[in-house]
Amino acid sequence: MTPSNQVSARRPTRLRSALLTIPLAAGLLALSTPAQAATPAPLTCQGKGINPAAQLHHQTETFIKAPLSTVWRLHTDVEGWPSWQRAVTSMERLDPGPLRPGSRFRWTTPAPPTPTTPATTLVITSTVGQVKPGTCVRWTGPALGDGLRIDEGVHVWTFTETRGGVIVRTEESWRGPQIDADPATAIQYLAPGLDHWLADLKTAAESRHCHH
Repeated sequence: MTPSNQVSARRPTRLRSALLTIPLAAGLLALSTPAQAATPAPLTCQGKGINPAAQLHHQTETFIKAPLSTVWRLHTDVEGWPSWQRAVTSMERLDPGPLRPGSRFRWTTPAPPTPTTPATTLVITSTVGQVKPGTCVRWTGPALGDGLRIDEGVHVWTFTETRGGVIVRTEESWRGPQIDADPATAIQYLAPGLDHWLADLKTAAESRHCHH
């Protein structure tokens, strides 16, 4: 199944290339879709979605040929992310047990230098707001680095069992002065980041399924 992408971004001013390939929030994908194009319905988990006031948000999906249990376990065992997700360099759970409302985790992703920012490491602290096992999860949090700041990222994931596998959909929004100043530039980094995250999840889940 071909992934479907939807991007929303408004007037550029100044962020230039200060934002890098980051999944947030993860994250993480495509360029602006014409306003007249059909847009998919917003994703929600237990009634909560991305920040509706955010100028910058993106939604995408992929089909994974693996059991729902495998995909869900990989995605929600956040301590295992560095083993299969290329952009995640470290991960720390800030509380024990399975993900639940209030669970927190801190993770890092490298950001190379640009003409306006030095090479840095983004530190992302995520807090789970909603989770329904095997169905959806939503978390929020800031991403902070040297010269680069995302004040609020909101990330929603849904998992739909279908014939032969699982459709994984994700939607993310970013807010903050740097983001709001130039969302058209920022989307060039959010969109590919989410696509890479889904691609890594697909590769990991299908590989584990084939070896069982």
